[in-house]
Amino acid sequence: MSALPNAPDAISLQVPLDRDIFLRTLIRELAGTLEDVVGLEAASGYISVVGQNVGEQINRDYRAAFRVDWLTRQQVSQVLVDLKRRIEGDFYIIEATEDKIVMGNRRCPFGDKVSGRASMCMMTSNVFGAIAGDNLGYAKVELQETIAAGHPGCRVVVYLTPTPEAQAAHGREYFRARD
Repeated sequence: MSALPNAPDAISLQVPLDRDIFLRTLIRELAGTLEDVVGLEAASGYISVVGQNVGEQINRDYRAAFRVDWLTRQQVSQVLVDLKRRIEGDFYIIEATEDKIVMGNRRCPFGDKVSGRASMCMMTSNVFGAIAGDNLGYAKVELQETIAAGHPGCRVVVYLTPTPEAQAAHGREYFRARD
């Protein structure tokens, strides 16, 4: 088969494809396939396992960088914002108290690929929960608003103590993995 005369080479074409777009699309399609095959709840559970493992690795990396065995409450807050910044999210602290960290987000690291894929938000829940729970002994993460669900931004509450407010919240609980 020969090339058509005057046809451009593939390398010169303007195709919206690079490694980042490919990987975000891959994760979106995996999440969508899971949601279609096993349902949203089970898909969220599978993605939770991945998020837990990713969170544990990120936690180890930040502890090593801080040269500490355990992150403080303030360091946990900084880490949650910083890790999302590094992967091109735009999370920020709305409120930080002894009992909870309330965060907003203007940009999802998955970009437009998260739209309609609520199970992908379990990455945030589990990464945040793994870090906060392991360092502070307890965390419950509530995804109050998400870009995936069509909100203009995210609102995530990380409860740090099992207060009545935390117990009433819809979210997942995380605990220290080891002492």
